Amino acid sequence: MKKNLLTFGLVIAGVVAVAQSPRMSLFEEFTGENCPPCASTNPALNATLLSPTNITKVIALKWQVPIPSAPTNTWSLYLTNQAEIDWRYHSIASAGYGYPQQYTPTTTITNGINSAPQARIDGGHLWAVPSSTAASDHAFYGSSSLFASSSAISSPFTITMNRAWNPSYTAVTLTVNITASMNYTSSGALVYRLVMTERNIQFATQPGTNGETFFQDVAVKSFPNIQTGTPMASGWINGQTQTFTINCVLPSYIRDKSQVAFVGFIQDDGNYQVKQAALSNTVGLANDAKAMSANIGAVVCSTTLIPTATIKNNGTNAITAFTVSPTLDASVGANVVWTGNLAAGASTTIPLNLITTTPGSHTYSYNITAVSGGEFNNSNNTVKTSFVCSPTYFAGPVVEPFTAATYPPTNWTIVNPDGGYTWTRNGAVGAYGSNTGASKSDFFNNGVVGDKDELYLPPTDLTAVTSPVLSFDVAYAFYTATPNNENDQLDVMVSTNCGSTWTNIFSQAGTVLATAPLTTAAFIPTASQWKTVTLALPSLANSSTALVKFVSTSDYGNNMYVDNINLSQANPTSIKTTANSNVSFEVYPNPTRGETNLKINAVTAGNANVVVFNTLGQIVFSKQIELAVGINTLQLDATNFANGLYTVSVESTNGSMVKKLTVTK
Repeated sequence: MKKNLLTFGLVIAGVVAVAQSPRMSLFEEFTGENCPPCASTNPALNATLLSPTNITKVIALKWQVPIPSAPTNTWSLYLTNQAEIDWRYHSIASAGYGYPQQYTPTTTITNGINSAPQARIDGGHLWAVPSSTAASDHAFYGSSSLFASSSAISSPFTITMNRAWNPSYTAVTLTVNITASMNYTSSGALVYRLVMTERNIQFATQPGTNGETFFQDVAVKSFPNIQTGTPMASGWINGQTQTFTINCVLPSYIRDKSQVAFVGFIQDDGNYQVKQAALSNTVGLANDAKAMSANIGAVVCSTTLIPTATIKNNGTNAITAFTVSPTLDASVGANVVWTGNLAAGASTTIPLNLITTTPGSHTYSYNITAVSGGEFNNSNNTVKTSFVCSPTYFAGPVVEPFTAATYPPTNWTIVNPDGGYTWTRNGAVGAYGSNTGASKSDFFNNGVVGDKDELYLPPTDLTAVTSPVLSFDVAYAFYTATPNNENDQLDVMVSTNCGSTWTNIFSQAGTVLATAPLTTAAFIPTASQWKTVTLALPSLANSSTALVKFVSTSDYGNNMYVDNINLSQANPTSIKTTANSNVSFEVYPNPTRGETNLKINAVTAGNANVVVFNTLGQIVFSKQIELAVGINTLQLDATNFANGLYTVSVESTNGSMVKKLTVTK
């Protein structure tokens, strides 16, 4: 239901009708659930839009466009609001709004949005704002300086919006008041557009293919519609007002009523300029219990445990009772009834029922029901977590070439918190040209910057291993020529206390991790584009509870492959010299009575592992170093070495080589 009231305010004699109002800018982003560059752009953009400096200058509105393609899932942000989104981004020829398309100042002018992530500020190009440093309309250029410049342009209107929930929290009534602060005549139809948004949406799994699970300021429905909006007069005089009310019924696909907000803006359809914008922010509900977390821990070492649930009163009324219904994987557990007095804004953590599980990876969730006074927002009543159960430790060693089709291998575990791109097996790739299989982390397609995925080795009993060593082969390449522009990262971490604490034993990213030249195609390594890493693990010596995990962190670069993961007793005789090695070294003095030096000659810069073994295969020295091109010198203190023969191994991105060292005192 909508009611229009048009009134003319009094113009006081002697007042010059040139006064203007401060502007609230509108930043429209055309982003997509299948768009990898969108996923990498949005986190930093959202932080900029929501900074305290900018929230008084700009309002964000995100249209989830089907660029480069529409999500194929039966449910997605695009599909729920497809008709409105299509109209807003399409060209005139495609029955759309026809936003002028000129991506850069020198681009041929067309119309319609044809790439993502792309943006408009107040209906115009980012690069066209006075003092703008934007090179194009890429949403990346949404900056504090841009918002300061755009909002400095005064507006001929002011807007106020007041909202109210209906008693059942199924609709919101908006009362809109528009006032002219100067005389104004539009160049075309003048329209007030009102868009319902959800300020924050968090999915457990990606609705598209770019790995993005967190979305902000998403356009979900317009009222009465996006095409015609609410018509306004084309000519205004200073002090003229227009007041109207719009009843906004929430669509069925709203995920969280407490996140519902409204963006209103005045747009001149003759030149596409947005003259003023306003935000009616979120308003809480009377009764709203919110599931905050399911607390188990990332790793548990018993098949029986008691989870806890943290629940917040997200409404305005006190909560005196609710019921928690838990689920382990697909098995529904017994309900837990809570009673008490939970004040508005307060949280409580309660124990749930004992659960019995099995070794491996699991999911645990719960749903809140039977909230006292009734629940007006069921969409935030469920939460889910993943965990690894490691009650059994298998006797070492671990030798995994990834040749079997089963993945992850038996007793290995993958933790993929966002349900997006994660560790997989590529059966056509293998270290040094073996091409018999390798683990792959798909940074090339994973646009969720900062996304971490974990690959756990089997829980391992190293009681009989006195000098454990972890070795693996890795291959990685950059996507762009900008050094460290994509710091995709690999970390290896170990624990001996069931994951309560972890020690990072290997961490490389960007140029340090790279083994091949950049490529803009999805990286597939050749036989020469691998390096072998050998890590001494003295903290795991004789440990009966060794946990090792590989952690990949995406920066939306290019693919990384890991092969031949071995956790075993150190064995210097198994160290091989690479045939085409670009590294050589000398040990002097040799024999030595104490101090000796390694003079390492590297053809290319990179990292290296220097390990010294005694004749029993025990590691007596281990160090990671960075090599510069040319001669590198490392001082080795053998003062505490017993007399005898030692093997010195240097493994680097240049290749590997071994030498013998004799200690005589």
